[in-house]
Amino acid sequence: MKILDRFIARQFLVNVVILLALLGAFVVAIDASLNADEFISAGRGLAATQGREPTPLRTAAVTLLLVVDLWWPRLLHLFNFLLGVVMVGAMGFTFAQMSRHRELVAVLASGQSLFRVARPIVVAAVGLTVLQGLNSELVLPRIAPLLARDRPAAAARALGPTRIPLARDGQGRVFYAERFEGGAGVLEDVTIYELDEHGQPVARISADQATWTDGAWQLAGGVIRQRGDVGLGQPAPIQRVESDLDPTQLMMLRYRGYSQSMSWAQADRLLRSLRNLDERQEARLSRIKWGRVPTMLANLLALVIAIPFFLNREPRNMLIQSLRAAPIALGAVMGGVIGAAAGVPGFPPAVGVFLPVLVLTPMAAGMLVQLGRQT
Repeated sequence: MKILDRFIARQFLVNVVILLALLGAFVVAIDASLNADEFISAGRGLAATQGREPTPLRTAAVTLLLVVDLWWPRLLHLFNFLLGVVMVGAMGFTFAQMSRHRELVAVLASGQSLFRVARPIVVAAVGLTVLQGLNSELVLPRIAPLLARDRPAAAARALGPTRIPLARDGQGRVFYAERFEGGAGVLEDVTIYELDEHGQPVARISADQATWTDGAWQLAGGVIRQRGDVGLGQPAPIQRVESDLDPTQLMMLRYRGYSQSMSWAQADRLLRSLRNLDERQEARLSRIKWGRVPTMLANLLALVIAIPFFLNREPRNMLIQSLRAAPIALGAVMGGVIGAAAGVPGFPPAVGVFLPVLVLTPMAAGMLVQLGRQT
């Protein structure tokens, strides 16, 4: 990489880091100030559980640590949503700085084309997009339980017990439990209904506890009652229920934030195993599976669309150029995010999420043609 490439790419990446830090600090400060009572209450409770007197100084320190502990995984998640806007903003600041210090004039006077100046920005943006993909596929799925925590449970390393709603597996059974501990893979006060091809219950399984082991739920105190013509039959003992509905999938179905942190492979496995999902839930999981790729492509296309506003041979007022570029670039980024999150009537989810990319591609090509005319 030549000196010019390193200089532009370094300046761009420095601006990206600064903008991410500022936006992240702003979001955390707003949340901490609006919910200070909850954080302080949680800090006092945590200090009390440690057997120490909750003095104001200790409470403040514990509260600060709770804010940090709650938000560091959320900031990794927020990185994926902010990256598109941040890259456009960092590109604008980079070219504005080069124009202000007459560095852009010197580079163009040496015979370099506008495409040559824009290349390091695009290459660095592709690298950041790859980092975004690795974050989505490798990092976020590992810290998904931390993302689903609320403020009172900020210090917890795993989600606490909760009730699970009715959940259907691929074998046509419907699960319900009064208490679910996702980290341990344990269900308590379990009721399982076996359904026929018409969705009518043919048997009911109840158990005091069910533990996920070796691809099946091992039942403690489990009994099954077959439904006959005159109601439920006599109970019979049952110790094992094989199902594709494992604890991870229950967590994804129970917590919406948890499901947003799924990797592509997890979403694909969930769709394949839960064949009896209702239409809305299947569409949501399909958008989670396919939506990351068009979102990342939309970020890159938004950057390409915005570059000609800031990269010109003649000096221009960068404030006016920013006002012109902002609605177009933000619209492109938000189009990718909304297209991946909301369904498009008449299109299957795997196709609908790519519609913003299909719209933005000719726009990006047109902006590149406009940039080439100045070369």
